[in-house]
Amino acid sequence: MIQYLQILLNAHRDEERGASAVEYGLLVSLIALAIIVAVTALGGELSGLFAAVTAGI
Repeated sequence: MIQYLQILLNAHRDEERGASAVEYGLLVSLIALAIIVAVTALGGELSGLFAAVTAGI
């Protein structure tokens, strides 16, 4: 009986680790998406800015 409870407790800990990994994965994917959106939105403006600085030099 004690061994059965230990197995259940260990399985619950593994589920928590899996849930944490999924949460971290979602967080990383959202951050990556935000970076992609920011680079896409500002890409043209930054290109123009660098071109102006290059021309000024």
